[in-house]
Amino acid sequence: MTSTSKAFYKPLSLATSIVGGLVAGQIFNQIYKRVGENDSEMPDPKDLSRTNREVLIAAALHGVVYGLVKAGVDRAGAKGFRALAKEDPK
Repeated sequence: MTSTSKAFYKPLSLATSIVGGLVAGQIFNQIYKRVGENDSEMPDPKDLSRTNREVLIAAALHGVVYGLVKAGVDRAGAKGFRALAKEDPK
């Protein structure tokens, strides 16, 4: 990757990562509202009134959603960069 391409890709990657994080948070909140037991907020791991099962399932779901959205956003950003710059980001 040339230095000009690298200079262009870094801010693009940062911006898409921020947007991806926001999107992942919104997707997780929507999913948790539908599957969460009597609550629309993710349980705080330090809240001892919550069961271990509840906290760990919410954390696992959060990780899965974040990982999928991040991979999708990174992939789309790389493909968009390749379409514009005619070279692969590395």
